Order: sequence, then C-alpha cells, then structure tokens
Amino acid sequence: MASVNFISKAKLEGLDSEEKLDFILNEVKKGQILVLERGLTAEEQAKLIEMTMKKINEKFAGIEMESYVNEKPTLLEKIFGRKKVRLTIIGPADKIKTIYKDKDIIKAVIK
Repeated sequence: MASVNFISKAKLEGLDSEEKLDFILNEVKKGQILVLERGLTAEEQAKLIEMTMKKINEKFAGIEMESYVNEKPTLLEKIFGRKKVRLTIIGPADKIKTIYKDKDIIKAVIK
C-alpha cells in the first residue's frame, strides 16, 4: 500500500536545497508519494534526478515526477528566464505512473 503525503511550502522553505532534496529522496525511497505545495526549481529537479540515478538498485526503481509551472510569469521571471513551479508530485517509479498531464490536470495511477 502506498500513502500520499502533502508537503507544505513552509516545511520545504525551512530547508536548504540539499536538505530538501535529501528529505524528498529519503521519503520516496520509503515508498511515499509526495505532493509538494511549492514545487522544485528546474535546477533542483535536475539535481534530484542526478541523486536518484546514483541510488537506483534492485530495491529502488527510481522516481516519477510531474510539475506545474506558473502560466503567467512575473517580469523578473521573464527577464531571468525562470518560472516558479506551483505543484510537484514525486513518487517511486514502481508505484506511480503519470497517464495524462495538461495545464490544469495531472492524472496519475498509484499501484
């Protein structure tokens, strides 16, 4: 059985980037599915994938991750080419499968 944990932005804002990624990866390795109120930056997502690739073995198949970004970036986001991520769903690759995503809906199957 898998559980879904909803993680507030306040919880993650209290952690630096490395602590945040360690927390996420440790929870996912335990089989938890996480819904992050404030998603990860593109850099954090890339680092999380890199960390995950180092941990894959016969007991841990990796992660599945989907995110929403703000539809209307602020002026600073436009200038610097960064978009804030509104929501991220992360889970073990062997327990969650994204079957559909558009600008308003992410549909996932939890095994």
